Amino acid sequence: MIKVNTREYPWHEGLTVQRLLDEKTYTFKQLVVKVNDIFIPEDQYQSLLINDGDNVMVIHLMAGG
Repeated sequence: MIKVNTREYPWHEGLTVQRLLDEKTYTFKQLVVKVNDIFIPEDQYQSLLINDGDNVMVIHLMAGG
């Protein structure tokens, strides 16, 4: 089990940041992802594995005026 934005989510073998974003169907173009309070650059989404017990924060950026 992992936590995504403070809610429990089932973990499975081979879960990457990109796979998690796809599973959760995030559609925002501007996302910031942190795993265990460490910022993850977008170029690592495909390769960074999420481990059982990790805490993931996905934040979407919005512009306003």
